[in-house]
Amino acid sequence: MLNYTLRRLAFAVPTLLVISFIIFALLDLAPNDPTGNLPLTIPPEVREEIRRSLGLGEAFPIRYLKWLQQFMVNEPLNLIERILGIEIGNSAERLRVRSWVTRSPVVDLVVERLPQTLLVVGMGYVAGILIALPIGVVSAYRQYSWFDQIGTFVSMVGFSVPTFFTGVLLIVIFSVHLGWFPSIYDTMHQVTHLPSFWVQVRQMVLPVAVLGLYNAAQLSRFVRASMLDNLGQDYVRTARAKGMRERVVLFIHVLRNSLVPVVTVIALGIPTVFSGAIITEQIFRVNGLGQLLITAIQGADIPLVQTLTFIFAVLIVFFNLIADLLYGMLDPRIRYE
Repeated sequence: MLNYTLRRLAFAVPTLLVISFIIFALLDLAPNDPTGNLPLTIPPEVREEIRRSLGLGEAFPIRYLKWLQQFMVNEPLNLIERILGIEIGNSAERLRVRSWVTRSPVVDLVVERLPQTLLVVGMGYVAGILIALPIGVVSAYRQYSWFDQIGTFVSMVGFSVPTFFTGVLLIVIFSVHLGWFPSIYDTMHQVTHLPSFWVQVRQMVLPVAVLGLYNAAQLSRFVRASMLDNLGQDYVRTARAKGMRERVVLFIHVLRNSLVPVVTVIALGIPTVFSGAIITEQIFRVNGLGQLLITAIQGADIPLVQTLTFIFAVLIVFFNLIADLLYGMLDPRIRYE
């Protein structure tokens, strides 16, 4: 498995380089002007000076290589220094990718928004997995039962209804009429003692419920379909003929093999946790990465959009590798050598 992992990592490097070039080229070559929103009274020479200060006065290959160096070398060194509390070289001389709007380093903006996204969107994804697994297993084991019928109906509704409708509906019911939960997520809230912790939990309930319902509706269908494929296999009949307990057959043999395709769906969905739930964050005013990406797109903040998009691509490649490695742990028949 070690050799396979090293080969995949070696293949991931040129893959990410190609992705980075495509992302940078598409966004850089798009018609945009960072000085377009400035007052018309500003002279053209001043506008050109501003463009040069943003690094737009050089050729495209040079700008791409500088952006790649800043993102792949300088920013990781800055993060290592921040985590370990040591200085590696002269950090003041390192060029950093900066936002055109705020002039702040884009990585600092991402790190600032990441905890809110992981807390809300991450909890929603975890809740969806915890709900989907038992529903999918029971629905497959008791196919066409009343539980299966209700689970199928709820899953179809949860997956078909868009999150902006579900979010608004929950706000109207539980915030406006019942007053149980706040309709807006307070990003500035700090947990310092037990009462503030419950305030944090209450404001997380609605966005987590919206995301959990949507994710559970999708994953439960995959779990059910995969379980049904394996329940009819010969090894299941053999295990039952040997006198194994039904619980052992279901959870040790069938569920383990059924999780192989489900792991792919879960692994491909994890990067969306880091990218943020754009619609849900807009509805509940969660100041996360989804909100940051929307703001960057609306403000034509090209460096911020480029960096966020490339981070998402890196996460997708990384979690694809994790999913491939988990296949061998779930199914002993899969060999990497």
